[in-house]
Amino acid sequence: MPDKTKTGTVYLIPIPVADGALNTLSPEITTVTARLGYYFVENIRTARRFLRSLHKELVIDDLHFCEIDKHTGPNTALLIQWLKDGHDIGIMSEAGCPGIADPGAELVAASQNIGVKVVPLVGPNSLILALMASGLNGQSFCFTGYLPVKEPMRSKRIKDLEEISVKENQTQLFIETPYRNDHLLADLLKNCNPKTRLCIAQNISAADEMIKTKSVADWNKKIPVIGKVPAVFLMLGVF
Repeated sequence: MPDKTKTGTVYLIPIPVADGALNTLSPEITTVTARLGYYFVENIRTARRFLRSLHKELVIDDLHFCEIDKHTGPNTALLIQWLKDGHDIGIMSEAGCPGIADPGAELVAASQNIGVKVVPLVGPNSLILALMASGLNGQSFCFTGYLPVKEPMRSKRIKDLEEISVKENQTQLFIETPYRNDHLLADLLKNCNPKTRLCIAQNISAADEMIKTKSVADWNKKIPVIGKVPAVFLMLGVF
């Protein structure tokens, strides 16, 4: 039973980036999720499957889930109520670390605003893993998120980021909806200076993981087909 005399704690629970890659998780995640009964999740189906993979005997129907609405955002009022009722709460992304490029950040902000303890658990983050393996500048980097889809804004944004990268010696990281991966790669190769270094990191932590860094000129010699898989793009301008 929760202790209603004190406020609950929020735990940020990473999910494997690659399907089934439980080896990338801290053992603490198994320990914490064994006792949690309340969750905010990006996708209930993904969350239930993940918890079942950790705890074979877990009665999933005994747990309480609130899915973060993609249009209206998270139900912060419910979060605060659960916490004030003394419940410890887990927050999960669909993959990777909650609060990083996902709507969980709003829940964390609401928790911080009422003075609740927030505990980030150790687990995989595709952005950091890609940066580690890229060979690009890990001292100064910036995650931009998604680039504009339409032209001419897309090409302008790519060129602006390349200019910043050169000026600041700063690695630029961005992602794309998987079905547009190959379109983004084509636009990068078309708009970037031939000397600019570009890393493609796809299916990170999966058996077919590929993380390669080449100059734009070298990529243009043989352009890969990325396909509809999770990917991170990293760029470091060189002139």
